Amino acid sequence: MRVVAGEYRGRKLSAVPGMATRPTTDKVKEALFNIIGPYFDGGVSLDLFAGSGGLSIEGVSRGITEAVLIDRQYAAIKTIKKNIATTKQPERFRVYKQDAQKALKLLAAHAEHFDLVYLDPPYAKQKIVADLNQMADLDLLNPGAVIVAETNQEANLPADLPGFELVRRQDYGITVLTIYHYHGRN
Repeated sequence: MRVVAGEYRGRKLSAVPGMATRPTTDKVKEALFNIIGPYFDGGVSLDLFAGSGGLSIEGVSRGITEAVLIDRQYAAIKTIKKNIATTKQPERFRVYKQDAQKALKLLAAHAEHFDLVYLDPPYAKQKIVADLNQMADLDLLNPGAVIVAETNQEANLPADLPGFELVRRQDYGITVLTIYHYHGRN
């Protein structure tokens, strides 16, 4: 794994040891950023199931100002911190060892708001619609926020979701990227 483009381009990233985490391949990562915009002009991202931290590091490399990374596994947190060290800009990242639902409540309590959200949960534990609804209910999403969900074929995320617009769905073998824009709830 490596950073594909931007300020940290070419830097090697470590994968989380073991089989509990499935890293996003460089091919899927490159396709994802080609879809949502190759470069960013600031903003704050949230990676709710961060794994190795590769998506967040890629986003910051391409212009996201700050990334918040959440994972509940100790091995993932250790790998994320190691990968962040390769950027030589650790101040652009905040890492929390926390369950996703507890993390969302904690972020809401601190009045956090996000412009880009990555949702790449373990395939067996996909609750993306519930996570999206909780983020909207907790007012964690800025209007126009981009949400990227990486799932398997069985997830079949809905096209119609109140407050969200389905922008694109793209298959890459067993991996499916589903991208939404958040427009807010009335």
